[in-house]
Amino acid sequence: MIKKEMINRNPLTTLGYANQDVMPNGGLGAVLAHAGLGKTALLVQMALNTMLQEKPVLHVSLNDAVSKVDVWYRELFNDISEGNDPAEIQMYWEKIQTYRFIMTFRVEGFSVPKLEERLSDLMQQNIFKPHTMIIDGLKFDESGRGLLVELKEMAEKYAMRIWFTVHTHRHEPPKEDGLPLSFLHVADLFDVLVQLAAKGPEVYIKALKGQSPDARKDALLLDPAKMLIKE
Repeated sequence: MIKKEMINRNPLTTLGYANQDVMPNGGLGAVLAHAGLGKTALLVQMALNTMLQEKPVLHVSLNDAVSKVDVWYRELFNDISEGNDPAEIQMYWEKIQTYRFIMTFRVEGFSVPKLEERLSDLMQQNIFKPHTMIIDGLKFDESGRGLLVELKEMAEKYAMRIWFTVHTHRHEPPKEDGLPLSFLHVADLFDVLVQLAAKGPEVYIKALKGQSPDARKDALLLDPAKMLIKE
């Protein structure tokens, strides 16, 4: 029940992205939002969805310690699975732990060569080979295009896809396609872009890039606590 509920209520599938993986090998995706709207929570929910499909997720945090990231996963998993049998909840939680690895960097110490070195160590020792990577905390207005080109090349090399959180600024009006001006210099590198936006206390998710042609174009209301589509 837990697995089926999480997979069926994946916001990206509901928005019209073709399959559970959403992106091909080597693909880049991003969640854009102002501070405090749930970018990390949405990516953690997507990671849990991937883990429940027995596909490994590498979570790279540039801001938070491993213990804090782990709390994100545990709390969100508990929120999503609330109301189910406690024994089933615990069983699934223990089962999916082997499909997640958390890696942290200081923002100023992050580089693609350092990331690839640590990733190669994990894979060469048969410790962990990610299907999906999450990079949380990269400052797009400072990192430049070159870093993202390197990350895309790395994703292609290791046949994985990478998701990012992108902090947008409230004072910056979006362009006609919904993208902030400060993001336009790298937008072409991304296969999938989604946006979180608030209207009063409510949070909506909208696809900006990568949907199938016949997908719905309107925004969907999310439960801010669980980052799942509201019934």
